[in-house]
Amino acid sequence: MHIVDGALSNPVVIGGAVAAVGGIAMGLRNLPLERIPAAGVLSASFFVASLIHVPIGPSSVHLILNGLAGLVLGWAAFPALFVGLLLQAVFFGFGGLTVLGVNALNIALPAVLVGLLFRPLVACGSPMQGAIWGGIGGGVAIAATTLAVAFSLMLSGDEFILAAQLVFFAHIPVMVIEAVLSGAAIFLARRVKPELFHDAKGGLA
Repeated sequence: MHIVDGALSNPVVIGGAVAAVGGIAMGLRNLPLERIPAAGVLSASFFVASLIHVPIGPSSVHLILNGLAGLVLGWAAFPALFVGLLLQAVFFGFGGLTVLGVNALNIALPAVLVGLLFRPLVACGSPMQGAIWGGIGGGVAIAATTLAVAFSLMLSGDEFILAAQLVFFAHIPVMVIEAVLSGAAIFLARRVKPELFHDAKGGLA
């Protein structure tokens, strides 16, 4: 999911950076003090999960957990995921600094959209019903992220079309795994801390 430096055209890099700044600003506005610990945990979870790469053909895949971040944090997923991406770029060279905005947009925007669509469903009904919607949201977030990455590559030139297709199909197994993990995490959260999904101020406003 990490696009490397030099792979994208300048207009795509600049446009992604501008949009990411807007998303981070919106996220910080919707990150109250009581939600900072959750943001830190989810940022760390994303950081660690993304470090474990599994080779598939000429590419590799890894977990992201951005759907879970969006379901819990809403707009605040933007700064949380951005911090994880920044640390990965600085310490491990994953992605790059010039494409940091695009990578943040591709990963965080689907998280926010999943939060907007599925968080009300996760908060209603039994914990099991919430887990089912959470699992669907986790899978949808990965699908949307792969499409965003593919779209970013395609905007930068026709030579990236094959790579864009590979990104999507290589991540189909990841969609399933993320759905299971997100569903399990939502089930646990609904059982022990259901207020995470009822705090409008810390959520999606």
